[in-house]
Amino acid sequence: MKIGEIYHLAIKKGIERDPRSKEAVLKLLEKEKKLYGEMKENDQKEYDPDKLFNPYSDTRILYGDPEREVTRVLAGIDMETGEVLLADRLSRQGKIDLIIAHHPEGKAIAALYQVMKLQEDLLAKFGVPINVAEGILASRISEVKRGLMPLNHNRAVDAARLLDIPLICIHTPADNHVSDFLQRRIDAQEPETLGEVLKLLKDIPEYAEAVQNNAGPTIVLGSKEKRAGKIMVDVTGGTSGSEDAYAKLAIAGVGTLVVMHIGEKHRKEAEKNHINVIVAGHMASDSLGLNLVLDELVKRGVQVIPCAGLIRYERKGKL
Repeated sequence: MKIGEIYHLAIKKGIERDPRSKEAVLKLLEKEKKLYGEMKENDQKEYDPDKLFNPYSDTRILYGDPEREVTRVLAGIDMETGEVLLADRLSRQGKIDLIIAHHPEGKAIAALYQVMKLQEDLLAKFGVPINVAEGILASRISEVKRGLMPLNHNRAVDAARLLDIPLICIHTPADNHVSDFLQRRIDAQEPETLGEVLKLLKDIPEYAEAVQNNAGPTIVLGSKEKRAGKIMVDVTGGTSGSEDAYAKLAIAGVGTLVVMHIGEKHRKEAEKNHINVIVAGHMASDSLGLNLVLDELVKRGVQVIPCAGLIRYERKGKL
């Protein structure tokens, strides 16, 4: 496969698993094309052309020729300067053609806040009026944007460029995969209690291995005996959303949230609104999503070497 083919495949699969629906995402891309067509020439010069086909600002080719052939990749959750050096060292044993990061680097992390609008539609899907969802996300998106501004975005990208090792990141498309995977499984099995939700998660290989590393799924609000009610999987859309969402979700009838991680302020708001919370685990959840993407590469003859927190499990067509 070529780097560009891997990039486009990740986007395609991410759109197919997007909680907004494929049709809704394609409609957004049409709006983006229209917006670009109406821009002045100077504005078009500053525009990222990938936005015309890629709705995920946190997923980009960060360094490397899209036409470059790939047979062997080094993949992980956090691929920073140390992992780039690791790729260079491993290339002495067999060339690493591409580094695949899950968490964004470079311009992709700088634009992470843009994918958070996905959360508006996810809240609406679970019963929060769309105007309310847009309202409560607006200030949080601005907060995340400001928080990203001081970061040294390009350290890993610069290292990859100096060592001439291509680097891409696949964030929201992978998160869409784990969101779809878990929500479908929960909806199909209809667990009644939090204990049953916990068991469902621990039956999944990535979470089972995380348990062995003391990082498995955990109930942070509620108890095993408590009834789960309506369960919402909240694991995609860039980063943590607004603290104001919990009150609206409670009114909408959501009883339990399954999340990757939760901050203390968010936990307190969930507790205040009597919403159960299960933290599935950050690295295990990210691994599940990225694995589902990487399996597509393996089917096409690409060898995957896991590192940097990636719990690699190949499903070979079976979910």
